[in-house]
Amino acid sequence: MNEQTKNYLLIGVAALTVVNSFFIFTMDKGGRVIDTPKTNTAIVESTLQQTQQPQQASTTLDLNQTKNQEVAPAPVGPPTSIGFAQMEHDFGTIDQNTENTHVFSFTNTGQEPLIIQDAKGSCGCTVPKYPKNPLAPGETGEIEVVYKPGTQKGNQMKTVTLVANTQPTQTVLKISAMVEEVKS
Repeated sequence: MNEQTKNYLLIGVAALTVVNSFFIFTMDKGGRVIDTPKTNTAIVESTLQQTQQPQQASTTLDLNQTKNQEVAPAPVGPPTSIGFAQMEHDFGTIDQNTENTHVFSFTNTGQEPLIIQDAKGSCGCTVPKYPKNPLAPGETGEIEVVYKPGTQKGNQMKTVTLVANTQPTQTVLKISAMVEEVKS
């Protein structure tokens, strides 16, 4: 295996460590594809053992840093789906130090109860409120997002990331605004 191939392999492994689990496909002697579940740690260790090159130390450090990054929690409950009336909202032109609220409406479009585990704004200025109880199939709900720009100015774009028992587990809502400086 040449050096470039090893580097690509290590980059691929680093990307896969972000995923909770996945399958590696192998072939048996008859040429049939076999699913072999492995954990991320086992794959990283196996790949590192195969390369065993001293100059790979910096790549190994990068892999360990990637493994320690925050990964979305595994969904609670069987998977379902969510549908939003809109996933983006533009507040238009707003003043600094104001409170701006928008409500995103959604429906559980799946066949299982929808469980929203978490909702986080991309900064402290964007605070979401979400239903804490499961929503039955067909039931609707709301995510209320309050944006307080403080002394921010100019074009602003913020996100709210929901974690739920959906595929994918994360749903991103976006808000934007043109924040004007308040002159005294």
